Amino acid sequence: MPGLITSVATMLAAAPARWTALAALDPELLARRPAPGEWSAIECLGHVVDGESQVFRPRVIAIREGRDFAAFDPDSEGSPVSRSMGEMAAAFATLRADSLGVLVTLTEADLERTARHAELGPVTMRELLNEWAAHDTMHVVQAERALIQAFIPGSGPWRGYFADHDVETSGA
Repeated sequence: MPGLITSVATMLAAAPARWTALAALDPELLARRPAPGEWSAIECLGHVVDGESQVFRPRVIAIREGRDFAAFDPDSEGSPVSRSMGEMAAAFATLRADSLGVLVTLTEADLERTARHAELGPVTMRELLNEWAAHDTMHVVQAERALIQAFIPGSGPWRGYFADHDVETSGA
């Protein structure tokens, strides 16, 4: 099994193509919120773009340099969605390529480096990399879950197969 750095890099490298594929969908579907207070697919990508530029790469660098870092509040520090999904997917691909360039410079010894997160306290590079891969994947899943909501109500007798994903019946 590959090491953590390779596994995380592989996971992160796959994301731009996934977002680019989603960007080809109908803009109205991409902007559709699955339920009040939940993000649409395009809002998920906007958050991931913010995370790429403002959170993860800067935190990797901060931990490597032994610097502490602030928390990030997406509600107050996130950017409003002002571009198309395709434009954001392209911007994300560029940001991710830059991030992967930083990630591949890490060594196994870097995984034990620590810094202080303003809210969470001491964190290691290992923990940050695990969180990055999980966070990144979670928001692709969240975007895809938002997209399926448009189709579940019309699926008739098959609707029950979507019970875990149907915001109308799951209470999510």
